[in-house]
Amino acid sequence: MTAELASIIDFIRYGASRFSAAGLTFGHSHDNPIDEATHLVLASLHLPPDIPPAYGAGRLTSEERAIVLALIDRRVNERLPVAYLVGETWFAGLKFKSDRRALVPRSPIAELIESRFAPWLDHRPIERALDLCTGSGCIGIAMAEYNPDWQVDIVDISEEALSLARENIVFQHLEGRVHAIQSDLFAGVEGRHYDLIVSNPPYVTEDEYTALPGEYRHEPKLGLTSGADGLDLCLRMLDEAAEYLTDEGLLIVEVGESEHALAALLPEVPFIWIEFKVGAMGVFALERRDLIEHADAIRAAAAARRAV
Repeated sequence: MTAELASIIDFIRYGASRFSAAGLTFGHSHDNPIDEATHLVLASLHLPPDIPPAYGAGRLTSEERAIVLALIDRRVNERLPVAYLVGETWFAGLKFKSDRRALVPRSPIAELIESRFAPWLDHRPIERALDLCTGSGCIGIAMAEYNPDWQVDIVDISEEALSLARENIVFQHLEGRVHAIQSDLFAGVEGRHYDLIVSNPPYVTEDEYTALPGEYRHEPKLGLTSGADGLDLCLRMLDEAAEYLTDEGLLIVEVGESEHALAALLPEVPFIWIEFKVGAMGVFALERRDLIEHADAIRAAAAARRAV
């Protein structure tokens, strides 16, 4: 059957059909089988995602056919994310290396980066920014790429994830402005202060993790889970962040579906839940002054978590 496949479009269509028939889950940068198959085919052929449509008629060599068909089979049979299969993915319009050392880059925060955080940073000078729980480094590196005047630190507790992040720093030629630091949250950046702290930390609950489709089991659990309600790490971050923010500093954190649990746990804290093009995505913004004003409630919630 596959002998009839010849062009790039043929293989994209074939891959999409295989993925749909297999009932795969699409949650790693793509939400449908056609985009997923397009990513797999173009990346395996070393072609950009914005290739002109006319090239879709290009025919594959026998060697290319074998490579693409093998990757399609692995996607179906092993449930591996495409980014891991081809070793790359795109985030905020930039290409990143991707493998099992860190989660596949994905976050609505990409939209904020591409808009240069408007209106949140309008008239707010930024010199230093921090990407906390950086994983592959995608958020911090993209922030630096879109804002050439910023110095950016990227932090993760996982040395494996940081080894990938360092490769991505070099890949994007940002060695002079992005610095990778191994740290358990803020422990490794004592004495530093940031105008902006951004984080996409682990926030999947234990129950949610148990129910996740197979694709997510290939990612490091350390980068996904954070306690029974997904908020263990976020509460620590809220408790400590004010000490590392400048006076007019801003904290932006993604908590996903744990948004409701966080709002219920700290109802007096004025979280600003950011609206994206597709609606609310569980990302909040919080001023340093609000962290200080509500420090007692935040500290009590974090302390109760540590005491369990």
